Amino acid sequence: MDFTNKNVVITGGTTGIGLATAKAFIGAGANVWITGRNADNLQKASAELNSPKLITVVSDTSKIADISVLEQSFSESGKKLDVLFLNAGIGTFEPIEKVTEANFDAQFNTNVKGIFFTLQKLLPHLSDGASVIFTSSSVAAAANLGTSVYSATKGAINKIAQIAANELSSRKIRVNVVSPGPIATPGLDSVASDEAKAFLAGSTALQRLGHPDEIAKTVLFLASDAASFISGTEVTVDGGYHSYALK
Repeated sequence: MDFTNKNVVITGGTTGIGLATAKAFIGAGANVWITGRNADNLQKASAELNSPKLITVVSDTSKIADISVLEQSFSESGKKLDVLFLNAGIGTFEPIEKVTEANFDAQFNTNVKGIFFTLQKLLPHLSDGASVIFTSSSVAAAANLGTSVYSATKGAINKIAQIAANELSSRKIRVNVVSPGPIATPGLDSVASDEAKAFLAGSTALQRLGHPDEIAKTVLFLASDAASFISGTEVTVDGGYHSYALK
Protein backbone atom coordinates (compact mmCIF):
# COMPACT_ATOMS: atom_id res chain seq x y z
CA MET A 1 0.00 0.00 0.00
CA ASP A 2 1.23 3.45 -0.94
CA PHE A 3 0.95 6.31 1.55
CA THR A 4 3.54 8.56 -0.08
CA ASN A 5 3.33 12.07 1.40
CA LYS A 6 0.24 11.20 3.45
CA ASN A 7 0.21 12.59 6.98
CA VAL A 8 -0.45 10.23 9.87
CA VAL A 9 -0.83 10.84 13.62
CA ILE A 10 -0.45 7.88 15.98
CA THR A 11 -1.11 8.30 19.69
CA GLY A 12 0.80 5.92 21.92
CA GLY A 13 3.44 5.28 19.29
CA THR A 14 6.54 4.47 21.32
CA THR A 15 6.15 0.70 21.71
CA GLY A 16 4.10 -2.30 20.66
CA ILE A 17 1.27 -1.80 18.20
CA GLY A 18 1.80 1.95 17.88
CA LEU A 19 5.49 1.64 17.08
CA ALA A 20 4.93 -1.21 14.62
CA THR A 21 2.25 0.83 12.86
CA ALA A 22 4.48 3.91 12.69
CA LYS A 23 7.19 1.77 11.11
CA ALA A 24 4.73 0.38 8.57
CA PHE A 25 3.36 3.79 7.57
CA ILE A 26 6.86 5.25 7.23
CA GLY A 27 7.82 2.26 5.11
CA ALA A 28 4.85 3.05 2.89
CA GLY A 29 6.00 6.65 2.42
CA ALA A 30 3.96 8.55 5.00
CA ASN A 31 4.95 11.41 7.28
CA VAL A 32 4.23 10.20 10.80
CA TRP A 33 3.70 11.97 14.12
CA ILE A 34 3.85 9.75 17.20
CA THR A 35 3.06 10.67 20.78
CA GLY A 36 4.21 9.30 24.10
CA ARG A 37 4.14 10.38 27.73
CA ASN A 38 7.85 9.83 28.22
CA ALA A 39 10.57 11.74 26.34
CA ASP A 40 13.08 8.92 26.81
CA ASN A 41 10.72 6.38 25.26
CA LEU A 42 10.08 8.72 22.34
CA GLN A 43 13.82 9.08 21.82
CA LYS A 44 14.23 5.29 21.79
CA ALA A 45 11.39 4.96 19.28
CA SER A 46 12.91 7.67 17.12
CA ALA A 47 16.27 5.90 17.15
CA GLU A 48 14.65 2.61 16.17
CA LEU A 49 12.58 4.12 13.35
CA ASN A 50 15.48 6.32 12.21
CA SER A 51 13.54 8.29 9.62
CA PRO A 52 13.31 11.95 8.57
CA LYS A 53 9.61 11.31 8.07
CA LEU A 54 9.07 10.88 11.82
CA ILE A 55 7.98 13.64 14.21
CA THR A 56 7.78 12.90 17.93
CA VAL A 57 5.58 14.77 20.40
CA VAL A 58 5.67 14.42 24.18
CA SER A 59 1.97 14.28 24.97
CA ASP A 60 0.00 12.43 27.64
CA THR A 61 -3.34 11.49 26.11
CA SER A 62 -5.04 11.60 29.51
CA LYS A 63 -4.38 15.35 29.82
CA ILE A 64 -6.32 17.88 27.76
CA ALA A 65 -3.41 20.33 27.88
CA ASP A 66 -1.10 17.70 26.38
CA ILE A 67 -3.62 16.94 23.64
CA SER A 68 -3.44 20.63 22.80
CA VAL A 69 0.35 20.28 22.49
CA LEU A 70 -0.18 17.57 19.88
CA GLU A 71 -2.75 19.68 18.07
CA GLN A 72 -0.38 22.64 17.99
CA SER A 73 2.50 20.51 16.72
CA PHE A 74 0.44 19.25 13.82
CA SER A 75 -1.10 22.65 13.13
CA GLU A 76 2.36 24.22 12.80
CA SER A 77 3.16 21.80 9.98
CA GLY A 78 0.55 23.49 7.80
CA LYS A 79 -0.55 20.08 6.53
CA LYS A 80 -3.86 18.26 6.44
CA LEU A 81 -4.22 15.02 8.38
CA ASP A 82 -4.96 11.92 6.30
CA VAL A 83 -4.89 9.21 8.98
CA LEU A 84 -5.53 9.46 12.71
CA PHE A 85 -4.73 6.29 14.64
CA LEU A 86 -6.12 6.63 18.17
CA ASN A 87 -4.04 3.95 19.80
CA ALA A 88 -2.93 5.20 23.23
CA GLY A 89 -4.25 3.07 26.08
CA ILE A 90 -3.47 1.59 29.47
CA GLY A 91 -4.86 -1.33 31.45
CA THR A 92 -5.03 -2.48 35.05
CA PHE A 93 -6.49 -5.90 35.77
CA GLU A 94 -8.07 -6.79 39.10
CA PRO A 95 -11.43 -7.93 40.50
CA ILE A 96 -14.12 -5.32 41.06
CA GLU A 97 -13.68 -5.46 44.83
CA LYS A 98 -10.06 -4.30 44.51
CA VAL A 99 -10.46 -1.53 41.91
CA THR A 100 -9.44 1.85 43.28
CA GLU A 101 -10.81 5.20 42.18
CA ALA A 102 -7.32 6.14 41.00
CA ASN A 103 -7.04 3.09 38.73
CA PHE A 104 -10.58 3.59 37.45
CA ASP A 105 -9.93 7.23 36.61
CA ALA A 106 -6.53 6.57 35.03
CA GLN A 107 -7.98 4.04 32.59
CA PHE A 108 -11.02 6.11 31.64
CA ASN A 109 -8.95 9.30 31.37
CA THR A 110 -6.52 7.71 28.92
CA ASN A 111 -8.66 5.17 27.09
CA VAL A 112 -11.88 7.14 26.74
CA LYS A 113 -11.59 10.84 27.61
CA GLY A 114 -8.18 11.16 25.99
CA ILE A 115 -9.23 9.35 22.83
CA PHE A 116 -12.44 11.39 22.57
CA PHE A 117 -10.79 14.78 22.96
CA THR A 118 -7.86 13.91 20.70
CA LEU A 119 -10.38 13.21 17.97
CA GLN A 120 -12.26 16.42 18.78
CA LYS A 121 -9.16 18.64 18.72
CA LEU A 122 -7.79 17.14 15.50
CA LEU A 123 -11.10 17.17 13.62
CA PRO A 124 -10.42 20.57 12.02
CA HIS A 125 -7.15 19.24 10.62
CA LEU A 126 -8.60 16.08 9.06
CA SER A 127 -8.78 16.18 5.29
CA ASP A 128 -12.05 15.28 3.63
CA GLY A 129 -11.85 11.55 2.93
CA ALA A 130 -9.47 10.93 5.83
CA SER A 131 -9.40 7.73 7.88
CA VAL A 132 -9.78 7.54 11.66
CA ILE A 133 -8.97 4.25 13.38
CA PHE A 134 -9.49 3.41 17.05
CA THR A 135 -7.63 0.67 18.92
CA SER A 136 -10.13 -1.27 20.99
CA SER A 137 -9.81 -4.86 22.21
CA SER A 138 -11.50 -8.22 21.83
CA VAL A 139 -12.22 -8.06 25.59
CA ALA A 140 -14.86 -5.40 24.91
CA ALA A 141 -17.17 -8.24 23.89
CA ALA A 142 -15.95 -10.73 26.50
CA ALA A 143 -16.58 -11.11 30.23
CA ASN A 144 -13.17 -12.05 31.55
CA LEU A 145 -12.61 -11.88 35.28
CA GLY A 146 -10.54 -8.92 36.43
CA THR A 147 -11.16 -6.81 33.32
CA SER A 148 -14.26 -4.84 34.33
CA VAL A 149 -12.82 -1.35 33.98
CA TYR A 150 -10.54 -2.00 31.01
CA SER A 151 -13.30 -3.80 29.10
CA ALA A 152 -15.72 -0.98 29.86
CA THR A 153 -13.30 1.58 28.40
CA LYS A 154 -12.99 -0.43 25.22
CA GLY A 155 -16.76 -0.83 24.96
CA ALA A 156 -17.05 2.95 25.24
CA ILE A 157 -14.49 3.42 22.48
CA ASN A 158 -16.47 1.17 20.16
CA LYS A 159 -19.63 3.23 20.63
CA ILE A 160 -17.81 6.54 20.16
CA ALA A 161 -16.32 5.23 16.92
CA GLN A 162 -19.71 4.10 15.60
CA ILE A 163 -21.24 7.52 16.23
CA ALA A 164 -18.20 9.33 14.82
CA ALA A 165 -18.55 7.29 11.63
CA ASN A 166 -22.04 8.71 11.18
CA GLU A 167 -21.22 12.25 12.24
CA LEU A 168 -18.20 12.53 9.93
CA SER A 169 -19.69 10.80 6.92
CA SER A 170 -20.65 14.11 5.28
CA ARG A 171 -16.92 14.79 4.95
CA LYS A 172 -16.31 11.28 3.57
CA ILE A 173 -14.19 10.54 6.65
CA ARG A 174 -14.19 6.83 7.43
CA VAL A 175 -14.04 5.73 11.07
CA ASN A 176 -13.25 2.15 12.05
CA VAL A 177 -12.09 0.09 15.01
CA VAL A 178 -9.37 -2.53 15.17
CA SER A 179 -9.75 -4.93 18.11
CA PRO A 180 -6.64 -6.98 18.82
CA GLY A 181 -6.67 -10.17 20.82
CA PRO A 182 -3.64 -11.16 22.91
CA ILE A 183 -0.62 -9.54 21.28
CA ALA A 184 3.04 -9.93 22.27
CA THR A 185 3.82 -6.37 23.34
CA PRO A 186 5.74 -4.71 26.17
CA GLY A 187 2.35 -3.75 27.56
CA LEU A 188 1.33 -7.39 27.84
CA ASP A 189 4.70 -8.24 29.36
CA SER A 190 4.09 -5.65 32.08
CA VAL A 191 0.82 -7.20 33.26
CA ALA A 192 1.08 -10.92 32.43
CA SER A 193 3.41 -13.64 33.68
CA ASP A 194 4.88 -16.21 31.30
CA GLU A 195 2.24 -18.64 32.55
CA ALA A 196 -0.54 -16.16 31.83
CA LYS A 197 0.81 -15.45 28.35
CA ALA A 198 0.95 -19.17 27.62
CA PHE A 199 -2.67 -19.44 28.73
CA LEU A 200 -3.67 -16.54 26.49
CA ALA A 201 -1.87 -18.11 23.53
CA GLY A 202 -3.69 -21.36 24.19
CA SER A 203 -7.00 -19.48 24.16
CA THR A 204 -6.62 -18.66 20.47
CA ALA A 205 -7.50 -21.01 17.65
CA LEU A 206 -4.03 -20.41 16.20
CA GLN A 207 -2.44 -21.34 19.55
CA ARG A 208 -0.11 -18.34 19.71
CA LEU A 209 0.07 -14.69 20.60
CA GLY A 210 -0.29 -12.18 17.82
CA HIS A 211 2.52 -9.88 16.68
CA PRO A 212 2.26 -6.07 16.58
CA ASP A 213 3.10 -6.16 12.85
CA GLU A 214 -0.09 -8.12 12.25
CA ILE A 215 -2.16 -5.35 13.78
CA ALA A 216 -0.18 -2.72 11.88
CA LYS A 217 -1.02 -4.40 8.57
CA THR A 218 -4.71 -4.29 9.46
CA VAL A 219 -4.50 -0.60 10.34
CA LEU A 220 -2.81 0.21 7.04
CA PHE A 221 -5.50 -1.72 5.18
CA LEU A 222 -8.28 0.19 6.94
CA ALA A 223 -6.53 3.49 6.18
CA SER A 224 -6.02 2.63 2.51
CA ASP A 225 -8.20 3.04 -0.56
CA ALA A 226 -8.62 -0.74 -0.52
CA ALA A 227 -11.03 -0.18 2.41
CA SER A 228 -12.87 2.74 0.77
CA PHE A 229 -16.33 1.26 1.50
CA ILE A 230 -15.58 0.24 5.09
CA SER A 231 -16.75 2.58 7.83
CA GLY A 232 -18.33 2.16 11.24
CA THR A 233 -16.88 -1.34 11.43
CA GLU A 234 -14.92 -3.25 14.06
CA VAL A 235 -12.22 -5.52 12.66
CA THR A 236 -11.20 -8.19 15.17
CA VAL A 237 -7.63 -9.44 14.85
CA ASP A 238 -7.36 -12.11 17.52
CA GLY A 239 -6.26 -15.40 16.00
CA GLY A 240 -9.61 -16.96 16.88
CA TYR A 241 -9.52 -15.88 20.51
CA HIS A 242 -12.28 -17.41 22.62
CA SER A 243 -14.07 -15.88 25.58
CA TYR A 244 -12.72 -17.28 28.80
CA ALA A 245 -12.70 -16.57 32.53
CA LEU A 246 -9.44 -16.25 34.39
CA LYS A 247 -9.67 -18.21 37.64
